[in-house]
Amino acid sequence: MAEKKTSANQDRTKNPANKSMLEKASCEGISTMFDRAAAMKPCPIGSSGSCCKMCAMGPCRLVSKGGEEKCGVCGATIHTVVARNFARAVAAGASAHSDHGRGLALSLLAVARGEMSGYQITDEKKLHLMAEYLGVETADKTKEKIAEEVAEIALSNFGRQEGAIDYVSRATEPRQKIWSKCEVTPRGVDREVIELLHRTHAGTDQDPEEILDAAVKAGLSDGWGGSMLATDISDILFGTPAALATKVNLGVLADDEVNIVVHGHEPTLSSMIVAVSTDPEIVEYAKSKGAKGVNITGLCCTSNETLMRQGIKSAGNFLSQELAIVTGAVEAMVVDIQCVAQGLARVANQYHTKLITTSEKAHIQGAQHMHFDEHRGVEIAKDIVKVAIDNYANRKEVNIPQEQEDMVAGFSHEYIRYMLGGRFRESFRPLNDNIINGRIQGLAGIVGCNNARVVQDEGMTFLVENLIRNNVLVVVTGCCATGSAQYGFLKPEAALEMAGDGLREVCETVGIPPVLHLGSCVDNSRILTVLTEVVKEGGLGNDISDLPAVGIAPEWMSEKALSIATYCAASGAYVMLGVTSPVAASTEVVRLMTEGWEEKYGGKLEFEPDYHKILEKSLDAIQKKRQALNIDVKQERVLYDMEMRRSLEV
Repeated sequence: MAEKKTSANQDRTKNPANKSMLEKASCEGISTMFDRAAAMKPCPIGSSGSCCKMCAMGPCRLVSKGGEEKCGVCGATIHTVVARNFARAVAAGASAHSDHGRGLALSLLAVARGEMSGYQITDEKKLHLMAEYLGVETADKTKEKIAEEVAEIALSNFGRQEGAIDYVSRATEPRQKIWSKCEVTPRGVDREVIELLHRTHAGTDQDPEEILDAAVKAGLSDGWGGSMLATDISDILFGTPAALATKVNLGVLADDEVNIVVHGHEPTLSSMIVAVSTDPEIVEYAKSKGAKGVNITGLCCTSNETLMRQGIKSAGNFLSQELAIVTGAVEAMVVDIQCVAQGLARVANQYHTKLITTSEKAHIQGAQHMHFDEHRGVEIAKDIVKVAIDNYANRKEVNIPQEQEDMVAGFSHEYIRYMLGGRFRESFRPLNDNIINGRIQGLAGIVGCNNARVVQDEGMTFLVENLIRNNVLVVVTGCCATGSAQYGFLKPEAALEMAGDGLREVCETVGIPPVLHLGSCVDNSRILTVLTEVVKEGGLGNDISDLPAVGIAPEWMSEKALSIATYCAASGAYVMLGVTSPVAASTEVVRLMTEGWEEKYGGKLEFEPDYHKILEKSLDAIQKKRQALNIDVKQERVLYDMEMRRSLEV
């Protein structure tokens, strides 16, 4: 084992369970992301976007001295270099989320053709709705035939060369006109990502504004293309989420069962592992090895996929992945794609945990690879679970923290409509009315990852707590969803204990938390759908840019976050990201993404590391939108007596 370290990084997380595991890891000489972040300072040149490595004449470090504006060997200015670096990150983020969507479209196609045993069309109503969006005729067709045609058209949205991706039509008419005028309406996901990478190749596009517009186009192909398709297809295959109760934090691990932690982003894998874990054959096999059964928990967005549909408990978010293994109680961590730390292999090697990779896109040296082929899903899932069960006997000392918290998850936009109006009168009208009358001041989407450069969960919890106190209804996705849940924000009681008077009244009436769990990070498309539904309901302007709403990723770390931020800003939202700014080296790029994008798209993107300033800017932006809508004065409820009723004009 490595030399034992001090517990100096105990203040790197707000989570008591994680603090205890960091202490244990420190005593046992285990290096985690927290340790490496403390020991390795970020490169000040690269972090601000001023390092260019697009060709072999570099890398060029464009650091100005004495006011002189430096340029690269080829003559590229700092503004071009910063724009290129940002755009390439957007391309990578868009490709990651959208490739996830492509995989789900292929799965739907295989299910429709009867090629995937163990999977089925779970939500036929959502299938018909998606068919309507895509222009698929449904009369006199079986659900399998409809699904096949839906899948084929969905797949065409990736390789389409001309025209527009289909889901652009789901945006408001004013928004579609803005995209058309600015020439950023995306054609196909692959088309826009490839073009963006081409533009940023050495010696190609050297106009920062044009580069950023191309980044917008690629981002929109993700948000209104790959990601939105992924969300809808997941609902069709695994069920549209509806509110359910579950638990979160490391305390959900069991000391007398085989613990399998699913981690990554693919619901096709995790849903099958959940399904086979309760198979009588598997349960008996676990008992034959001395365990009471199999306990499935999740991390990151795989956790969100399983908890919002099957109620599977969550062990935590991105920065909790190594610490789950440190408990000594995890027989297998089964991972697929995205946000899976390579350091897991080294940590797992110090314990009995089997780290199992399953995707052909994502191998890790030192891990056991078991390729998950959805066509043989049941068989392979059972094999994976049996590997974990066989490992139960190898457990040594187990130290599971006691902390776990109740949470409510599963607020799809369909469920929100039902929740507000009932089965026969489902509507967003009550939400709009309560924004107009001031009980709810506005809406905030708080999303994104953890980042080991800042205190885990500190930014998200500070903002959630203070926004709901100021009567702002908050929706959360991804690691922010499970992160916020760990502190009790995602249970109905939170409204009574923490929310402002107006928001508390609404939440108490409806019976909901003041913070709504909308799903995994790919489900940020649900936020776009909710905002669009609010606009179409009426009374709050004509487009997303008119709404008293903000989007925040306080602890972002991945390129996916930059793609999400870009498509949300281009959809009309005011978006702020914390931690650090990857474009700080260029005042021109900063101007283009704030003033320039606001003028073009009605939304903008800012990087602000100070959480207090994010809060201040958020509340200020919400009030300015309310003023513009003439709803900034709270409207008191009036009980009409008979005389007042008679005086009304009919």
